[in-house]
Amino acid sequence: MTTEAPPTTTPLIRGINLRKTYRLGRVDVPVLHGASIDVNEGEWVAILGSSGSGKSTLLHLLGGLDHPDNEGGQVYFQGQEVLLNDGGETNQYRNSSIGFVFQFYHLLPELDVLENAMLTTLVTRRLGTRLVALFLALAGAGVGAWIGSMAVLSWGLLPLTEQTQFRASMLGIACAILGGATMIALTQVALAATVRTKTSTGHTADVTRKTVTDFGLSNRFRHRPRELSGGERQRVAIARALGSDPKVLLADEPTGNLDAATGREILDLLKERHQRGLTIVMVTHDPAVAGYADRIVRLDDGQIQEETQEDTSSRSSYASHA
Repeated sequence: MTTEAPPTTTPLIRGINLRKTYRLGRVDVPVLHGASIDVNEGEWVAILGSSGSGKSTLLHLLGGLDHPDNEGGQVYFQGQEVLLNDGGETNQYRNSSIGFVFQFYHLLPELDVLENAMLTTLVTRRLGTRLVALFLALAGAGVGAWIGSMAVLSWGLLPLTEQTQFRASMLGIACAILGGATMIALTQVALAATVRTKTSTGHTADVTRKTVTDFGLSNRFRHRPRELSGGERQRVAIARALGSDPKVLLADEPTGNLDAATGREILDLLKERHQRGLTIVMVTHDPAVAGYADRIVRLDDGQIQEETQEDTSSRSSYASHA
């Protein structure tokens, strides 16, 4: 009689033997020494460690913001290896599957709350945008150069004695610069109008408005970051991270720049999203913050250590917050 093997569960995101070394001047500074971690779908994992232990580096590797050393480990997502040195695949993974929340918000000061919250959906492909802008600038420059040359040589806007090839070239160059600059300015105006339209109408705008409203910012849609408190800025940052409907939220000290009461509000906000099924990986140096997670691991000497009895006790002590 044979015994059926128990079903296996593939971690949603997995880091295997990750190594990372930074170069500071002539000195190599190793940060991660073969760190490995598995995170299952729907889990909230807190990575606890002291300042400078490599927590943020590990998070950046898991999210594709950085790449490991040569032969320095692998990252898997839904069982498939993420090629962290391949720009296109890494960008797709980072933009469609991962949401990031940082300690210092990283909001764009020139954008309002809705525009910042929709940033991940407003960003178009860089190459396509640059090619269109380059084409329009060259077209404007070409038309300007033609007009400048024609004005001198064919349209007779200058006295006959001044209708020289040199003057035609000079006026053509000046008009080319003016034409190119005009097209660039018009392109920027068109992009700005497109952004404002996208943040005002459509399904994505409706979803973002609901998310921002759920986060208690319904009266702040058109406010700039400088007009918000620290807690409000972090709420916008979380809304932005959730804008692409990611599978995993990576949070880097999300309450580290906030007072205790505001920090608890942010953690409760993350808890509510986690209860809806969002997978969260959060790094922190604070056991109270780590206590919100389902599982705590420690990062010591560049390697992940499984949850200790001390960590379990800390999590139990702060269970009332969660």
